[in-house]
Amino acid sequence: MKQSTQLISLVIILVCILGQALKSQNYVGEIMDFRDKLNQQYKSDNSPLKKEDISWFDGHGFFPIDDVYRVEANYSLIEGGEEFEMKTTTDRLPIYKPYAKARFMFKGESHELTLYQNVEYSKRPGYKDYLFLPFKDFTNGDSSYGGGRFIDLRMSKTDKIIIDFNKSYNPLCAYNSKYSCPIPPRENHLQTEINAGVRTPIGFHK
Repeated sequence: MKQSTQLISLVIILVCILGQALKSQNYVGEIMDFRDKLNQQYKSDNSPLKKEDISWFDGHGFFPIDDVYRVEANYSLIEGGEEFEMKTTTDRLPIYKPYAKARFMFKGESHELTLYQNVEYSKRPGYKDYLFLPFKDFTNGDSSYGGGRFIDLRMSKTDKIIIDFNKSYNPLCAYNSKYSCPIPPRENHLQTEINAGVRTPIGFHK
């Protein structure tokens, strides 16, 4: 009877281990798919890169995939959020609306980010539930782009939302100065390092 109980316990443990391994494998595949699509975008006929850069570009540099940077945040709508002109790297001033707050714990500390809705984009097909998350962190100017990075999200139907920093990407102006890129508002300056997502672009003719 004792051996039977031990065997059952062992089987349960093995099933749990295999389940976690499969979950981890699926997650890595999800991030690799995101990276492949991003790289293909930059190699395509509609690449934001200058012609002299497309020829040698063979993919972005990325931080190692780490699911510690996939955080579940408390998601709360901002009542009466007023539309405003978000500063960019040029004189362009796109209209955004603060839509929701995302609050989460990361490495034992509490953080908060504002999720924005692009007023113009919200009127386009497929973008009604699109949210924009620009942010900065302590890696900017060193191992990541100095101007901060972006994450694309969809509105949550619950009081939780997943923010995956492994899916953060650089503004287009990090590669080509002809683009006008939003500058992350001060309220989205994280007081921590985010060693995830796309790294510092090197060697581009901006």
